[in-house]
Amino acid sequence: MHTDTLTTPPDVLIMGGGLAGMTLALQLRQRLPDLNVLVLERRPHPVPLAAHKVGESSVEIGAHYFEHTLGLREHLQGQQLRKFGFRFFFSEGRRDLHRVTELGASRPLPVPSYQIDRGIFENFLGEECQRRGIRFVDESMVRQIELSEDGSPHTVHWQRAGGELQQTQARWVVDACGRAGLIKKKLGLARENAHAAHAVWFRISERIHLDGWPLQSDEAGNEEAAQAWRERCVTPTRWLSTNHLVGAGYWVWLIPLASGSHSVGIVADPKYHPLERMNTFENAMAWLREFQPALFDDLDGKRDKLQDFAFFKRFSYDCTQVFSEHRWALTGEAGRFLDPFYSPGSDFIAIGNTYITELIARDRAGQRLAAHTQIYEQVFRSFYDSTLALYVDQYGLFGDPEVLPTKVIWDYTYYWSVLAQMFCQQRLTDLASLGHLRDELAVCQQLNVEVQHFLRAWGQVSQRRNLPVMLDQASVPWFVELNRSLHDENLSDAAFRDRIRQAALTLQQLAGELLQRGLQEHPGLDGSALAALLPPQAMEKPAMSLLFPSAEALAA
Repeated sequence: MHTDTLTTPPDVLIMGGGLAGMTLALQLRQRLPDLNVLVLERRPHPVPLAAHKVGESSVEIGAHYFEHTLGLREHLQGQQLRKFGFRFFFSEGRRDLHRVTELGASRPLPVPSYQIDRGIFENFLGEECQRRGIRFVDESMVRQIELSEDGSPHTVHWQRAGGELQQTQARWVVDACGRAGLIKKKLGLARENAHAAHAVWFRISERIHLDGWPLQSDEAGNEEAAQAWRERCVTPTRWLSTNHLVGAGYWVWLIPLASGSHSVGIVADPKYHPLERMNTFENAMAWLREFQPALFDDLDGKRDKLQDFAFFKRFSYDCTQVFSEHRWALTGEAGRFLDPFYSPGSDFIAIGNTYITELIARDRAGQRLAAHTQIYEQVFRSFYDSTLALYVDQYGLFGDPEVLPTKVIWDYTYYWSVLAQMFCQQRLTDLASLGHLRDELAVCQQLNVEVQHFLRAWGQVSQRRNLPVMLDQASVPWFVELNRSLHDENLSDAAFRDRIRQAALTLQQLAGELLQRGLQEHPGLDGSALAALLPPQAMEKPAMSLLFPSAEALAA
């Protein structure tokens, strides 16, 4: 798939035709129909199904971006799998999933998200780019970039496989080439962060139906207990979730793909589980035999169905700058990458692409870029830092059935109340609202940092009781309503600002209840830093609890 007619210089040249690059091209074309966009992609198209890329699980911002911003709902609903939410099993060393703590929803929540087969999706995006008049050239390698700072066009030297070296000038150049980071390397923008986790992942060309795992154990009376476990959910479709098998220092993902394959990943903090223990398929299987034996049992008979295997030693990284008033930008993994936990990759593509589209639209209108570039950079940085706080030194909590569910409900609430509201209500580039809400957003950000510190301290003294109960997100009315509110349309400026102000109050109440539960369980905990951020009313007993009932209460 390629277009060879490059006689007209593009307005925007996008280096990289993966998820970030092609969605940016579509967003630009939708916003500015007369914009001339050229996408250069290194790999040949069409790509294989179950393409070997991360980013298969989407959450609400990414799903909203694909569905509503880009108008791809028909493809998602017809060609991809609707996700049955996130689901967690505290199953280290266990085969009996029905006898461990499960965190998840018994029925789908109102706002959909999707499991994305990247091969199917990227082939569709490539075709959609061409259908919308975007020039897409596959098997193209960028050889050199010359960036201008005097207002003249940038120059990109590139070569199609077997062809001559070409030179293309463009007013805008966007790096969407992933971890190759061409602009980042050229300008020395790469920066490490404090998160040193690693990941290995592979695909199996057959479904993994963990719904049936309890039936495979040999316990007496297992069938009755397994049936009761299956009936916790409206339909026995746990396999459609992004399933997490968790233990101290790691989590294992199970993601089904529409092509019929299943994606498996192990993500770990090297302080607990060194990469060397899982850096080949055989090593990974040996590791699973020890730590997640139910998954090992399922995969052991499918070894001949292995499609691929890869790993990243230190997958998370930072970048000093992603937007420039000199008309270049970085998007997706070419800039920053956080962690696959909570699947924020598509979210940050959506956010970054929205800022890039706004900057290019301002430039097309003859408006200056310096002030807006600086503000967007600062806001995007704050989103990255706030999300990074969810991960740094928090992997020790993943084996804790007491603390991790509390962390998850906090993390979801923070995400749905603030960042997802800003995106879904199209307020990312609304500088007036950002200005009016500066104090509230700062309170939310500070609260998140201190809550993460308190959760970490709580996890160090937790008793980690793993009881056979389900913590059902769908049974918490306020939580379901918060999810549903992401679909509210056309909020006025005043209504949006009231919503964020209310979110700040809800987060204060949730933080206060979280603090009280931790201190009740472990009176010696130091919660002074978190308490100092809370108003007195946040420490009063709420009329309605925002947390899950304790596992002990559910078991009783």
